[in-house]
Amino acid sequence: MSNAYPDTRRGNHVDVYRNRQGEEVRVPDPYRWLEDPDAPETREWVEAQNRVSDAVLGELPARQAYIQRLTQLWDYARPGTPWRRGRRYFRQFNPGLLNQPKLQVSDSPRGPWTDLLDPNSLSEDGTVALMGLGISKDGGRLTYGTQSAGSDWVTWRVRDVDSAQDTDDRIEWSKFSGAQWLPDGSGFYYAAYDAPQRGTLTGTNRNQRLMLHRVGTPQSEDQLILARPDEPDWGFHAHITDDDRYLIVDVWKGTARMNQVWVRELGSDGPFIELVNDFRASFTVLGNAGDTLYLLTDEDAALGKIISWNVKTGEQQTIIPEGTDKIDFATLVQGGLLLVTLKDASHRVTLHNRQGARQRDLALPALGSVMGLSAHQDDAEVFIGFTSYLFPTTPYRAELPGGELEALEQPSINLDVDEFEVTQDFAISKDGTRVPHFIIARRGLKRDGTNPTLLYGYGGFNASMTPAFSPAILGWLDRGGVYVATNLRGGGEYGKEWHAAGTLNRKQNVFDDFIAVAEHLIETGLTSPAHLGIQGRSNGGLLVGAAMTQRPELFAAAIPQVGVMDMLRYHEFTIGWAWASDYGRSDDPEMFSTLHAYSPLHNLKEGVQYPATLVTTGDHDDRVVPAHSYKFMSELQRVQRASPGQSPSHSPGHQHRPTIIRIQVNTGHGAGKPTALLIEEWADVWSFLENHLK
Repeated sequence: MSNAYPDTRRGNHVDVYRNRQGEEVRVPDPYRWLEDPDAPETREWVEAQNRVSDAVLGELPARQAYIQRLTQLWDYARPGTPWRRGRRYFRQFNPGLLNQPKLQVSDSPRGPWTDLLDPNSLSEDGTVALMGLGISKDGGRLTYGTQSAGSDWVTWRVRDVDSAQDTDDRIEWSKFSGAQWLPDGSGFYYAAYDAPQRGTLTGTNRNQRLMLHRVGTPQSEDQLILARPDEPDWGFHAHITDDDRYLIVDVWKGTARMNQVWVRELGSDGPFIELVNDFRASFTVLGNAGDTLYLLTDEDAALGKIISWNVKTGEQQTIIPEGTDKIDFATLVQGGLLLVTLKDASHRVTLHNRQGARQRDLALPALGSVMGLSAHQDDAEVFIGFTSYLFPTTPYRAELPGGELEALEQPSINLDVDEFEVTQDFAISKDGTRVPHFIIARRGLKRDGTNPTLLYGYGGFNASMTPAFSPAILGWLDRGGVYVATNLRGGGEYGKEWHAAGTLNRKQNVFDDFIAVAEHLIETGLTSPAHLGIQGRSNGGLLVGAAMTQRPELFAAAIPQVGVMDMLRYHEFTIGWAWASDYGRSDDPEMFSTLHAYSPLHNLKEGVQYPATLVTTGDHDDRVVPAHSYKFMSELQRVQRASPGQSPSHSPGHQHRPTIIRIQVNTGHGAGKPTALLIEEWADVWSFLENHLK
């Protein structure tokens, strides 16, 4: 079989924008036709590209070894962190290689556990996944959301916990929604959209509504609780205080961590009290004591503070002022407040009383992350999930105020992690900013510049990249690779100012931070450009696309996955409009100039030798639609053909730098992806990297 790239048709479509000088700028978009995922020509293109990538990846010498080793590494029991509703405890659990974890129930947090719902039975290929759970206050009823083939669209169903049987209830066209039960278990709140007028996987999502569904009635009879057609970008998330007193609605707008807070007494049909009625800061209601709510907010506190707010009088009081570390999240517990803070991108846990006085620290087992925290505001029992790069996610229980963390189960993996170590270092970015990064490698690593190294990054949407366990990463480490995880501006590791410093007209800081870490790894002898690869997903795919177009000589291989590659049109699809708080939009002349300057699709040039590139996406991705990856790959293949030293056959040997795209069928952005497909994908990624970095 020939590995020659398909000839991708170039159309003559041109868009006209205005730049910050007010001048018209004509921007060709020759691959506009690839934006229709269902068009026969697009499907033919996908099949042709997959034939090429299948041939290239299938010939990689390490691929089968990776599949075998990753299968071994993934095959370990993964108990989720339990939570309690009524007298019952619930958890998710995967005994090893199941495509999807089961939902289990028990009368004790230590088990024995009984299967309540097995998503693996909902599809033959494991592509139906749980994507949302709501359990009634007494633990008797479950509503569960399922996604199919990786789409963000969720279908809600209701199950009786005692019988493990579903009712006839079915809710469609829900997305970006939780499910909050009424205290008596008669119904639940959820959020939904109208069915899309154009493509289910590409049409924009606006005008979310908050609804109340009563068990045993059709969706058509659901009660409308909130809708704002005058504000089509607003969305709604409902929750009820532990004492059943108040219905709290968070009003959100896009991905900006700013929200309104509306409150009314549960059972009332009167107007909401708009406690916060603008988008000036982030407010998270932690719980209440009577009419007093406790909230975590970053208003006038970039690293976060805890306040109380009386619903009736409006009186506010600072309980825990802003400190030196970011408050990442918090919860009310019996008689106190449990805070999880971030210090240089890893977590600390402290207990405070309700007046804010610090009582004690809860010792964590290693440098790592709290991945789950479950508690009730009048209960002494707390559950925490803890993880790190070399520490499998483990469920812990504590009795507060005095008890220490006790592991409920200790996962056992098929690797001696003591052979490896995690270190933290700091690079200096272009403007002098210190950029933290974690280095995970075999102990006694030689710094002779020859280590095959993968540099990972994200840098956006206030998301903190804290240490987390992954069997995939172990597969790379086990064969001699080095893994480096960066903490870039645009993330949330150091609060809202750190986030803001990587957004809008300052987005270039994110790319500069990433490049600075790469240069630091080279300068300190850890690796060299011939042995350095980069990888990122989604907004991290944008990062990789920008880094490889701005500094192609710095990297031997690049893996942009489900990336945002067309920065001029991202807002035209599904939920893309919501990202404008981080990116800005091309219909704003000021932002057009910024976006056009770094948009990966628009900065590929003939005559430049780019790194060996493996793009991955899913044909059902309705978060970052696959057209981003399709168009980027089409242009990258075109300019690579025109570059000196490139062969049209692009065999996967060292003498060539292949440019291929791996398009997984019946998968989406990544959440809920079956274990079998994850193993295949990572085997392709690692064997591609090993081939080009060693």
